[in-house]
Amino acid sequence: MSRKSVNFSIKEINSDLAQFRDLNITIGAITEEKWEETMGPTPYPSLTTLRSWDQRLLNRYKPFYLPFCDLCCLCTYGKCDLTGTKRGACGISMPAQQSRTVLIAACIGAATHISHSRDLLNYVIETYGRDCPINVGGTGVEVEAPIVRLVCGLKPETLGDLEPVLDYCENQVTQLLAVTHTGQEGNNLDFESKVFHAGMIDHVGMEVADIAQISALGFPKADPESALADLGLGTVDTTKPVILVIGHNVPPATAIIDYLKGNGLFSEIEVTGICCTALDITRYSPRAKIIGPISWQLRYIRSGVPDVIVIDEQCVRTDTLTEATRIKAPLIATSEKNCLGLPDMTNETVEAIVTGFVSGNIPGALILDPEKVGEVAVRVAQAVAPKRKKHGVLPTKHQLAEWAKKCTQCMLCRRACPNDLPIAQAIKMAASGNLSGLDELYDDCLGCGRCESACKQKIPVHSLIVAAADKKTREETYCLRTGRGAIQDVEIRKVGGPIVLGEIPGVVAFVGCANYPKGSREVAEMCMEFAKRRYIVCTSGCSAMSAGMYRDEEGKTAYERYSGAFEAGGIVNVGSCVANSHIAGAAIKIASIFAKRPLRGNYEEIADYVYNRVGAVGVAWGAMSQKAAAIAAGFWRLGIPVVVGPHGTKYRRMLLGRADRDADWFVYDARTGEKVYGGPVPEHLFFAAETKDEAMVMVAKLTMRPNDTSKGRAIKLANYIDLHKRLVGGIPPDVYRLVRVHADIPLTMKNEILVHLTEHDWKESAIPDPTLLPRMVHQKKVG
Repeated sequence: MSRKSVNFSIKEINSDLAQFRDLNITIGAITEEKWEETMGPTPYPSLTTLRSWDQRLLNRYKPFYLPFCDLCCLCTYGKCDLTGTKRGACGISMPAQQSRTVLIAACIGAATHISHSRDLLNYVIETYGRDCPINVGGTGVEVEAPIVRLVCGLKPETLGDLEPVLDYCENQVTQLLAVTHTGQEGNNLDFESKVFHAGMIDHVGMEVADIAQISALGFPKADPESALADLGLGTVDTTKPVILVIGHNVPPATAIIDYLKGNGLFSEIEVTGICCTALDITRYSPRAKIIGPISWQLRYIRSGVPDVIVIDEQCVRTDTLTEATRIKAPLIATSEKNCLGLPDMTNETVEAIVTGFVSGNIPGALILDPEKVGEVAVRVAQAVAPKRKKHGVLPTKHQLAEWAKKCTQCMLCRRACPNDLPIAQAIKMAASGNLSGLDELYDDCLGCGRCESACKQKIPVHSLIVAAADKKTREETYCLRTGRGAIQDVEIRKVGGPIVLGEIPGVVAFVGCANYPKGSREVAEMCMEFAKRRYIVCTSGCSAMSAGMYRDEEGKTAYERYSGAFEAGGIVNVGSCVANSHIAGAAIKIASIFAKRPLRGNYEEIADYVYNRVGAVGVAWGAMSQKAAAIAAGFWRLGIPVVVGPHGTKYRRMLLGRADRDADWFVYDARTGEKVYGGPVPEHLFFAAETKDEAMVMVAKLTMRPNDTSKGRAIKLANYIDLHKRLVGGIPPDVYRLVRVHADIPLTMKNEILVHLTEHDWKESAIPDPTLLPRMVHQKKVG
């Protein structure tokens, strides 16, 4: 598709109505269709277009509610008690209220990504032009926008072609938010269907954002061997002025890089980042350095290393200005969505802004011009660094002990800690000079600061933890492969068959935030374990950073140990949060490129194929934000299960299957048209694991699909059983439900599995050509 503006002028027109001279006419956009593929049945789906597909999934994976609160407080009817069978004043029930809350969270997440996408698209169009061609991988990527093609039925060729896609997304978010108003939707499953819709829209918005920045900013284009970037505080040269960028919208950060390059200053100033802006700035220049995920904000700022802090939007601590003021570091806000009460100095001269910062007259300013941010940040860092002398607020060992002596052992810090860390005990040890207890807390600390808010003695608890681990903190040196973006079509062709047949046991995507139950090391360990077992492992966002923050026995990080290609045993960092779209896009492209299924506006058929044949699982081990909820929902609608850590229960509901209900697991056999038993695979759509061990076992199980060949099912069972034996103990109790024919049994485990099958009166069952869509049976017969 191409969209272009048309301008023409007419010197003179005479008519019965009027006379016109020197008339200029502009037609905003003409759409020219160049795509030969026939339009599918569901382009630009509305809230109910895919409702029947959602209901098929929701009837199999019924919501299991985990109320975080028994009250509804959303309107002025008051606080309505919804316990038991009670209903609110508007008539809403507890299940509907919990699902409504999930929908609100998904809408917030989708709106955040879509607004980010709009701002980014506007910026690159203004800078590079509406006709700037889309290029996410050159000749290696012909299906450049699989989600946009699937959902909207468009084949975008230029940046301007992406504008109507965001128009659609913004409209749908408005419609979805309207659903959450008092006296609208009342059925919990219809709320859940709309959650799925919000997730799908979110993935569209994410894809637009990453396509735009890859195409315009020169990010790696589907490069399996993208450069390695430095990761960790220990990689920073603290003798230089240091700029810290935090957030997700990268243009201000790229402007900093451009100014440094243009003025020959790159070697004189360190540019460091936290969160997704950090990931994207290393895609722009691998010389930038990543400090860590969202949870590293307090520890890094309080260290005093940053001389200037630049924030944009999303996942930025809202007390960043307070923390920056404490270390005397000027702060620049760059987003309309995150102004922090600062004066708008966008229209001031650079000289005036720099003078105000250097003199200390202004602690922070809002600057909405990225290029101006670039110059101001660099010049201010150069000027204030000698004055600050890396002024931090972490206590010395003597000060730490004095603070620790103020502790009354009230235990409020531990009660406030999301991970229930033994903080009070560690502080008691520190009071006597033993810092080992605090040092041990460092790796598991989320950096949320709730312990400090709870402390009645006003002890800077988080600072004590970081100070006790100061040596460890300043020596953290890791690396990660910069975000590669899309998966090449040729990679899809190579692995499509082995994935669908089950010979590659699955695709495991580690995504989401850093709200981990036991630190980031667990993410790295899971990534390396599944890569070793020849799964395809993908990473993005904070999880991509965490995957690199661990070295094995040979001193190598996951990205140094394993290939960056989308292949068995690869660990593929696609990029920042918005790059999650490439993971979903890879699953969609398997259906389109490998299986030749029509893609354009054909959501149900593609989702049905992915659900029944593509053994993909998402793992959001530290999921925290509303964006993570929306990302997960987009995977669910494609039939891709998601596993979260124990904190994920705070999303208020899981989507769980019942393996013991055979009637829930019937599918259509496209060969015969009969309804047949397909087995409880995948067993769950949204599951919260209590431990890393439980998560790994569940992931191995959730990669199974009804379409697995016997060879593929045997490989998947071998991994599932081996992990269960090693991490839980013994053979899994449900193996008899997962073995369909004798050929499914892994040869090395045959004897013990046969005993298990005999104990459960197992009988063989046919392997279907599975689909949940009755119309696919008709098409198969006609074909």
